Amino acid sequence: MIYIVEDDENIRRMESYALSGSEFSVREFAEGESFFAACKEQSPQLVILDIMLPGEDGYAILRRIRAGEAGGNPAVIMVTAKGSEIDKVMGLDGGADDYIAKPFGVMEFLSRVKAVLRRAGGNGEARSRILRCGRLFLDEGQRLATADGTPAELTFKEFELLKFLMEHCGQVLSRQQMMDSVWDTEFCGESRTVDMHIRTLRQKLGSCSDYIRTVRGIGYQLKEPGLPADGVQAATADEVQAAAGEMQKPQANGQAQKMSEERREQYGE
Repeated sequence: MIYIVEDDENIRRMESYALSGSEFSVREFAEGESFFAACKEQSPQLVILDIMLPGEDGYAILRRIRAGEAGGNPAVIMVTAKGSEIDKVMGLDGGADDYIAKPFGVMEFLSRVKAVLRRAGGNGEARSRILRCGRLFLDEGQRLATADGTPAELTFKEFELLKFLMEHCGQVLSRQQMMDSVWDTEFCGESRTVDMHIRTLRQKLGSCSDYIRTVRGIGYQLKEPGLPADGVQAATADEVQAAAGEMQKPQANGQAQKMSEERREQYGE
C-alpha cells in the first residue's frame, strides 16, 4: 500500500493514476492528520510526501513517521518544488529514502518508487539471507537484526546501512560509498546523514556498538573486535535456527545473556 500526501489535487491525482496503472494500491491525502488517521487502520509500505502542506509541513510529518506514528517503518519519498541543496539535506537527514524535485516525469517517478520498494523488500523479491558478523545477525528476508541475542529496533535506513556494512565486513568504507549505496543519491555535499545514522545505529546495537569503527578521514569499518577482517560470513543452519529463536524471544535471550555473563564472572571464562 502506497500513501500519497499532497495538497495539490492535480499532482496528487497524477501520482495516484501513475501508481494505480502500475498495479500499486494507493490512498490519497491532502494533509497530515487524515494521513495519520488512516495509518491507524493500515500502515503503508511507502509514503509519497510533499513538503509544502497546510498545517504540518512535510518535514514535521517525516519526523512523526520516523518516530513510529505511521505504524511500522514505511519508506518515504519526498516530492517537492523545493530543489535546493539544503532542502535535500534536510529531507535525507530527517530519514527520507529518496527526494524528487518538481517538475518530474512519470517514468522517473515510477522508477524511483520501484527502486525504493525494491530496497525495502516491498516487491516480494527479498532474499531470505542471514548475515553474521560475530554476535551480530541480520535476516534480510524478515528484515530483523539481533545484537548479542537482543533484537535491534532499526529504522529502514539503519537496517540498510547495517546490511551494507555487514556485506563489506572488514572493509573500510567511505561516507560517499555509503551514501551511493544506501541512499542511492547523487548528492555530494557536506551532509551529516551517514554520521547521524551511524551514531543511532551504534546506540541500538548495545554491547555490539564497538563493532563499528571510525576510520578518521575516510569513513567506517564493521569488524568484530579483536579478530582479523575476513569478510561477511554466511550463517550455518544451526546459527540460523538459533538466530531465529533469539529474534522471537528477546526476554528469554536477555535472561540467557545475563546468566552467561554471571557464569563468566564466576568461573573466569
